[in-house]
Amino acid sequence: MPSLYAEIEINAPKSVIWQTLLQKDKWLNWNTFLYDRNPALPFEQGRIVQLSLRRLREEIETEFDPHITLLQPEVCLQWVSTAPGFRSEHIFELQQVGRNRTKYIHRESFSGVVTHFFLSFLRRDEQQGLRRMAWELKQYVEGY
Repeated sequence: MPSLYAEIEINAPKSVIWQTLLQKDKWLNWNTFLYDRNPALPFEQGRIVQLSLRRLREEIETEFDPHITLLQPEVCLQWVSTAPGFRSEHIFELQQVGRNRTKYIHRESFSGVVTHFFLSFLRRDEQQGLRRMAWELKQYVEGY
């Protein structure tokens, strides 16, 4: 299964990073990759939320409505997005690596009949988006 991956260590406790990720209505303050389209729909396991993404900063946003499949406080947030012949799974994971130091991991895996067709267009740009979001989260949480 094709996948993308980004990780970064952040000088902050898991609780601070977790709260920053859950406050999707404030993503515009720091996040240029993912955007909240409906702040009235908080992350909740089993819920469908309305988001959009911008792989490259100058690109038009792509809207999607992921289904939250796992929400384990301060550990993991996972959602699945589908389109005919295509499935994308995002996983955000937090790991304590020291006192007030957390490893942030963002993985995305793809499956479905048309995956290889879409992935040839998306892979590099999507990977840049994952890395950009990790860096922006670090900068925001650490106060730079």
